[in-house]
Amino acid sequence: MSSVIRSSVEYQYASELEILKENDKGISPPGWYLSAISVKKFILGDDTLSISRKFYGDDALVERAIVTLMGYQALLLVGEPGTAKSLLSELLSAAICGDSQKIIQGTAGTTEDHIKYAWNYALLLSDGPSKKSLIPTAILKAMQTGSIARFEEITRCPQEIQDAMISLLSEKQIMIPELSEVQSALPGFNIIATANLHDKGVNEMSSALKRRFNFETVLPIRDKEQEKTLIMQQVSSRLQSQSLDVKMDNNLLDILVTTFSELRGNKESGVKSLDAVLSTAEAVNIAYACTLQTYYVGTKPNSGQIAEQMQGTIIKDKVDDRKKLAHYLDLVIRERVKKDKKWKSFLDTGKLLWMKS
Repeated sequence: MSSVIRSSVEYQYASELEILKENDKGISPPGWYLSAISVKKFILGDDTLSISRKFYGDDALVERAIVTLMGYQALLLVGEPGTAKSLLSELLSAAICGDSQKIIQGTAGTTEDHIKYAWNYALLLSDGPSKKSLIPTAILKAMQTGSIARFEEITRCPQEIQDAMISLLSEKQIMIPELSEVQSALPGFNIIATANLHDKGVNEMSSALKRRFNFETVLPIRDKEQEKTLIMQQVSSRLQSQSLDVKMDNNLLDILVTTFSELRGNKESGVKSLDAVLSTAEAVNIAYACTLQTYYVGTKPNSGQIAEQMQGTIIKDKVDDRKKLAHYLDLVIRERVKKDKKWKSFLDTGKLLWMKS
């Protein structure tokens, strides 16, 4: 899998899953590859077995999500963009059933065929309805194999498509009238959905559908040391996948995490939060871009790179955010430069980008 940009987590961490399986002394729920205890270790790490931590944030949330999936209730992960909702969904699926790739991507164009089943129309016309001409969806495959299906951005789907999920989640069955059959879910079947809080109101979920899900809110990482560890881990993984012998500069990492933390809003210092998304995912992208710039372009690591990458990654054409950043430079960074010169390049570059007349 080294030739691909990114492989699924069950391939990335195949050796860890094998170690957990070999040492698993817990009780596995029906249809699960690992016990609930081992699923938690896979996600949050275990030093004894040399299992890496993959999700940083609320550990209790992970345990609640696992408990939800052991029952008949589906799981809905909600939160701001870039809070690792999809990653947590993928990790849970990989550990529970060894397959995280049964995915439906919710869009305005999602139809009932994407949720239940479709047909190979060439075979349908020549042979009529049959199992051979049936094209199962990710959800139908998950029901047939007793595994997890992932439904990304469920609130982006039209209301009638969301409503089609109600009976499916209640009955755990899909009717196939063309074949006079009913596909009932095998033990282990469940659905993990995600929803973006920035899209709230795009297609509001009905109360009936909400009752079929347990809601868990995934919050941004507030611990700066945890965020630094995650950024370094993610950047190192990307660089390793490209066989690049280079590391993220520690000074730049400190500046990046401090900047993001302050720009998320600080009433005491008077810094106003940006409207743009300031998630750890964006921080990873900026850190990775700065490291590539150093490696390929030969630029000496400096804090101005962060300001440059912030412009294209999170600010873009947001005029109000540029004004807030100009205020941030005047209020915080100008004074900081007097004591710490490594911020000077950030200030100088920021002036050119955000203090234009």
